[in-house]
Amino acid sequence: MRSRLNTGVIRCGLFLALWIALMGIGWTDLIVGLFTALAATWASLLLMPPTSQQMKLSQLCLFLPHFLWQSVLSGWDVARRALDPQLPLRTGIIQYPINYPPGFLRNTFASITSLLPGSVPCGESAGALEYHTLDTEQPVAEQLRAEQQALASVLVLKDADE
Repeated sequence: MRSRLNTGVIRCGLFLALWIALMGIGWTDLIVGLFTALAATWASLLLMPPTSQQMKLSQLCLFLPHFLWQSVLSGWDVARRALDPQLPLRTGIIQYPINYPPGFLRNTFASITSLLPGSVPCGESAGALEYHTLDTEQPVAEQLRAEQQALASVLVLKDADE
């Protein structure tokens, strides 16, 4: 498991980088930003302690264009359906079997797949996620399977014993 100190240093650096991106670089801003980053790091370690589940940052960067494109397509699909009364809506719930255990990996998968056109995660059971779809005749399960394969290199499941 990644050490609490390493995780804290990384998070503090990211919080400070976010502060600088928002506020700019000035002595006063940096001092306030450092204290703010330390407070945010403390809160994040308290609320979301380090786990054995990780993401590969390099693979995440490679996944980003795909994610952004899916986001654009999803927005376009929703706008098209909202503005065109001729498009049929055949709403329904589908069950998608998932092998990620409840927790970080499953939540990350559900969050990312919420941007797939015409579907949104709306529940879960022991071995499946439930998705509300705008058109049950669309290949939603196949899209989810493709997304899971694309995310396989990003989301890493490690044994708790490591």
